[in-house]
Amino acid sequence: MTDSSGASAKPIRTALSGEDGIDLAIIELFFFAYRDFTSDPDLILAKYGFGRAHHRVLYFVNRKPGLTVAELLDVLKITKQSLARVLKQLIDSGHVTQVQGPRDRRQRELYPTARGRTLALALARPQSRRIRAALESSTTTEREGIERFLKAMVNPELRAQIDNLPGNMPGEDHGKH
Repeated sequence: MTDSSGASAKPIRTALSGEDGIDLAIIELFFFAYRDFTSDPDLILAKYGFGRAHHRVLYFVNRKPGLTVAELLDVLKITKQSLARVLKQLIDSGHVTQVQGPRDRRQRELYPTARGRTLALALARPQSRRIRAALESSTTTEREGIERFLKAMVNPELRAQIDNLPGNMPGEDHGKH
């Protein structure tokens, strides 16, 4: 019987390579870019005892005030249980408020508070600076290509979530270029 810890398994001493049919260069760029993209907000979040899940909730609640809990679950693709813990912390700390839906009293709409808006902006500023610096020498056409690429990375059936955020409708300005 083999030890489940892998202690008796034979080690592979060669690294993955492009010969394996995997685009390792792009995968690695994503890993390193994500590491650095999240590093500044992580430092800010740690001061509050928050993590990346809190960041995502704050981001989307601030992007679409009035977002329902059901819509947020759909965007984040997390369980109700995971969201409940994070949302409770954000509500208890005064960053998010929950309002009963006007048409359906069972529905809960989420809104940022002034404190939540301030934190969301503090988290987004260093990320925005990093993006601006990375795009500094890019043309509008190159930026559009990057946006197309990133959107194409999203599952096709979920791309409408991007389009439904304020400012993302076709023909609208997507920020400073």
